[in-house]
Amino acid sequence: MYKKIQRSKDLAFVLVDFYKFSKDSDQIIRALRKLVKDKVLIKIGKGAYAKAKHSELTDNYMPAGGLLNSGRQVLGKFGIKTFPSSYDIAYNSGQSMQIPTGRVIGVNRRVSRVITFNGVSLKYEKI
Repeated sequence: MYKKIQRSKDLAFVLVDFYKFSKDSDQIIRALRKLVKDKVLIKIGKGAYAKAKHSELTDNYMPAGGLLNSGRQVLGKFGIKTFPSSYDIAYNSGQSMQIPTGRVIGVNRRVSRVITFNGVSLKYEKI
């Protein structure tokens, strides 16, 4: 699994991505738990993991592509389409001078999945 993660261009993974290695989900979860302990992956939600990247500034590990991009990939793997939020649209069109925080994702339907890292959770806005 380590080599698959290193070679993959994906920033985020879900349990289904690893079912080709074993059909036993307990075995997969144990292996993922070991990869989290070794700081190869970061758990960002139930059954959702992101590649880990070492931050030179804080000397901690964080999601490689950022929480927003990792969250979008996770939602895409669950079949949920993502869009720019109304805050992003207003800022990019010049209607607002307030810079978006990057914590809101536009979605096409209700989402109950919690994606979080280090106390910061993504919020969803139905577009």
